[in-house]
Amino acid sequence: MGDQKFDKSRLPSRHVTEGPERAPHRSYLYAMGLTTQQIHQPLVGVATAWNEAAPCNISLMRQAQAVKKGVAASHGTPREFCTITVTDGIAMGHAGMKSSLASRDVIADSVELTMRGHSYDALVAMAGCDKSLPGMMMAMIRLNVPSIFIYGGSILPGKFRGRDVVVQDLFEAVGLHSVGKMDDETLDELERVACPSAGSCGGQYTANTMAMVGEAIGLALPYSCGAPAPYEIRDALCSAAGEQVMDLLAKNIRPRDIVTRRAFENAAMTVAATGGSTNAALHLPAMAHEAGIKFDLFDVGEIFRKTPYIGDLKPGGKYVAKDLFEAGGIPLVMKALLDGGFLHGDALTVTGRTVAENLAKVKFSDHQDVIRPTSNPISSTGGVVSLKGNLAPDGAIVKIAGLKNLRFVGPARVFDNEEACFDCVEKRQYKEGDVLVIRYEGPKGGPGMREMLSTTAALYGQGMGDKVALITDGRFSGATRGFCIGHVGPEAAVGGPIAHVRDGDIITLDATTGEISVAVSEEELAARAKDWKARQTEYGSGAIWKYAQLVGPARYGALTAPGAEKETSCYADI
Repeated sequence: MGDQKFDKSRLPSRHVTEGPERAPHRSYLYAMGLTTQQIHQPLVGVATAWNEAAPCNISLMRQAQAVKKGVAASHGTPREFCTITVTDGIAMGHAGMKSSLASRDVIADSVELTMRGHSYDALVAMAGCDKSLPGMMMAMIRLNVPSIFIYGGSILPGKFRGRDVVVQDLFEAVGLHSVGKMDDETLDELERVACPSAGSCGGQYTANTMAMVGEAIGLALPYSCGAPAPYEIRDALCSAAGEQVMDLLAKNIRPRDIVTRRAFENAAMTVAATGGSTNAALHLPAMAHEAGIKFDLFDVGEIFRKTPYIGDLKPGGKYVAKDLFEAGGIPLVMKALLDGGFLHGDALTVTGRTVAENLAKVKFSDHQDVIRPTSNPISSTGGVVSLKGNLAPDGAIVKIAGLKNLRFVGPARVFDNEEACFDCVEKRQYKEGDVLVIRYEGPKGGPGMREMLSTTAALYGQGMGDKVALITDGRFSGATRGFCIGHVGPEAAVGGPIAHVRDGDIITLDATTGEISVAVSEEELAARAKDWKARQTEYGSGAIWKYAQLVGPARYGALTAPGAEKETSCYADI
């Protein structure tokens, strides 16, 4: 590829590299060892969420070097920068989880500010942990400069006494330990072997779900989001992404050319088909919002309802991301859906070709049982479904992959935060048939819409995972299994019906009919609402306070900004 393709007069970086008035700016670039040629080439941001918090992000800095080689080989000048990430596995089960969802918007905002501040022309965005994936993709869509998304890759499964294990097994082991079914020594042995490499959680939890979205929506190169973090092929994929982003820049193919309504439908289909994380129903609307596309929880739910569940992946199934990659990767899932008449094959991707063109040479393999054809699904409806009713007029979401019973009716046991519920579970002060209600954990009320994996995993460890149900205006981890319903809206903090539920109220949950209701009359709910008072958050200042002031309902993606609809100018056109 020749550098003559790039006309700086139309690129953002002209504002920092061209003309005599930019001599001071160029002096900074010379100070870092750039040559004259490099200064006058397009400047490409290489954004990573690298940190030493967890294995999810630890390999991103190394992989970024491969991206930079690819950019440089195609006459671009890469500029690496880092942003934050909050790792849910470490934040889980305590106040740290209030930082998690808020970090998604901070990631998007910080990438936007870095790109704007330094006038970079294109972006390669690299992420590992749950919120950093949608955060990076939101930034790509918002900036709308030619961009490619890269996932750092998943962790390898651990081996414990001859069987594959993942971090989910440890969360559930805590429950086993709490009822005396696992001793200290066994727990210690398990925790030392469960996570044997760099990479994000191995099941079809939020990170791998959003990685699948990256490929399915067309923002990542085929196979790049499925290769595990330790595999050497990641360097080749990263280098290819660096080269390809320069091709997108030459052709001026931008994220919003790719992420159309049909592309979002493709993404939602792959989530449903693989029993992906309920968090996708929060992140897809947020990404769509950045493109000016209306795609809320109910739109996502409609796609989920119509898509067959064909991927036998944890937590509902038995395989992990490494197994899927070795069986044929994310393109195998997409090929199964395309062959079945589900995927929109005409959607454009970052290869410069359509989904159907990318999949033309992919053959569905019968020599594996990780992914089934759509003609022989695990179930005819998706692994995730949305619900609606007088308890959740703004909707709710449940993962049904692996669930035997899709209907649950029982009395409410109400808790005003997760800790109170976890304490009750740990002490076994609940009954079979109870519907545990955790409220004031929504985007505003939490603040930060925490995930409840510690509680749900403890229930499974106690052997009660399918004997109680759990509903919350907060979220569940992608690793959660059981009848666990999240994103109940409107949330308790704004006076939604969940705020007015009382102990003993009979709650009906039905994933087949899509019902979530409480057997209390409208009049009685209205009377209870009169006595309700909004609560003060314990966060009077700082980032979590700021998040609580800005954040909107889960139904639309827990948004903190008006999005493309209110945009008056786009960064890519400065």
